[in-house]
Amino acid sequence: MTKATIGFAMCGSFCTFSKALSQMEKLVELGYKVLPIMSQNAYETDTRFGKAEEMVKRAEDITGEKVMHTSVMTEPIGPKKMCDLLLIAPCTGNTLAKLSLGVTDTSVTMAAKSHLRILRPVLLCLATNDALGASAQNIGRLLNTKNVYFVPLSQDDCIKKPNSLVADFDKIPQCVEAALRGEQIQPVFE
Repeated sequence: MTKATIGFAMCGSFCTFSKALSQMEKLVELGYKVLPIMSQNAYETDTRFGKAEEMVKRAEDITGEKVMHTSVMTEPIGPKKMCDLLLIAPCTGNTLAKLSLGVTDTSVTMAAKSHLRILRPVLLCLATNDALGASAQNIGRLLNTKNVYFVPLSQDDCIKKPNSLVADFDKIPQCVEAALRGEQIQPVFE
């Protein structure tokens, strides 16, 4: 039995893709229908963490759905009520900034805008090296935005990368349940 439909959007924090895909798999195992979404960079860019084609194939194999990777593909998410919740994991500092300022120029930001317009929850699983620097204002703005929730964050290397925060990807299922109830898991910063 399907619990709810989760739009699972991935942005270009490539070093976290294996964690994200593991959580995508976990959500499917828990009975959620998952619709995979990727930004253009996530969909097309080969990195030292893997080939784009392999990441796309894995997401499609896990979900049984084709990856949505253009704004045209993701715009109907809101009007057609395609998702109960939109999860952005990983959510980069770039996407975070665009969301906080209302910029809609990628498949992921279009998915978020489209989903938020029907007052449904968006859950952000942040991974950015400047969270406690330039991105801090954007986190603050989105913490105060209705229907936007965060997976709890912590510093991943306070000595070498003092401004970097990464969400606890293992808490995604718990945070999905909470956001669907309209609740933010606390503490946000661990």
